Amino acid sequence: MKLKSFLILMTFIAVVSDYLLHPFYPQFFELRFGMTNPKNVGYYFAALCFMVMIAFPFWAYVSIKVAELQILIYTQAIAGVLALYCYHTNSHLNFWILSLLMVFFKGSYLLVYPYILKIIDKKEHTQTIAFLSVVVHLGGILGAVIGGVTVDFINPSSIFIIMALGDFLQMLVSGYLLKSKKYDTTPIRMANDSIKSTTPKNFILKIGTLTLILYFSDFLIRPFFSLYWENVSIYNSKLVSGAIYAIPGFVAVVALWIQNQRKAEGSEGIITALLIGVVGLTLQGIPHDSTIIIGRIIYGWAIFQGVVKFDVLVFELSSPESYAIDYSKVHFFQNLGVLLASLNVGILVEAYGLNMPFGVACIGFLGTILLYFLIFKFSVVSKQIPKTS
Repeated sequence: MKLKSFLILMTFIAVVSDYLLHPFYPQFFELRFGMTNPKNVGYYFAALCFMVMIAFPFWAYVSIKVAELQILIYTQAIAGVLALYCYHTNSHLNFWILSLLMVFFKGSYLLVYPYILKIIDKKEHTQTIAFLSVVVHLGGILGAVIGGVTVDFINPSSIFIIMALGDFLQMLVSGYLLKSKKYDTTPIRMANDSIKSTTPKNFILKIGTLTLILYFSDFLIRPFFSLYWENVSIYNSKLVSGAIYAIPGFVAVVALWIQNQRKAEGSEGIITALLIGVVGLTLQGIPHDSTIIIGRIIYGWAIFQGVVKFDVLVFELSSPESYAIDYSKVHFFQNLGVLLASLNVGILVEAYGLNMPFGVACIGFLGTILLYFLIFKFSVVSKQIPKTS
């Protein structure tokens, strides 16, 4: 296996571990701690997002001095131990503290993403980013299925044992890659001044603002989607709920195959993807089994294209030496969007019902389209119009 293949495998393992509980937090808190208030789920999601927000930039700056794989050996080991503590504790307060610390150390795996792009040619970026997006979706599918089986047939707490195994496996793979003479894991270094000079002015703020709204909209429909489906559908199974939740992952695989059949288009097509996303969100908000599934399929294609193309845009404007730093900053904005969604989704659901997040998400997508046009398209057109005296 090539170094790139090992790194992609590590990403897949990390995502599976990360997504085990994502569709089932409302059910998990009810079964484990007897908590049924939607606000508690929203606040916990918000706390998780805050930890990821500060974790990735922190580890990105550490990676300037310490090799990425070297960092992962220690952080994933600590995350695995904390996951085992989460399995054993019966205290809700202790669970919050331990699980948030676990996420902080686990979040270092995000360094693998820019590291992969740093060791390949820039012309491979679009295809690689799309492939990594599919890996994330497939990891989400497998994580949702394993999580559903665990919640349905075993014990919700056992999910943290599976998480720990994933963390320890990443630790072992990182150690193997560093010690093996087959792979060049020599860190790519550059002076801080050079890193700053290669970054276009304000591009992080522009893309960060756009993806903040996009991720806010996307994650607003996630925490209570499985509960929404179970209320609408005749199927009362966590496994089925997890499968419906994971439909965008299946769609992403098909979208990647289609993309590989034609020439990569870089970051073009963002507006089209987001408009199709609005259609998908609208259909999901209609409480009917088949309509939700069709909407989920359409939305899956749109969000795959939108997220991939925004990531491509980030790396088009950045440089290899600053990939981790720049992407961590954009990722901060993205997670701020997730944080805001998490803080508000419980209140929104409690006040207006389980289908309201889809309507708010539609507005968010339309706002992203408008801002993208004003920031990137309108500014380009304005520069091309000759000035008259």
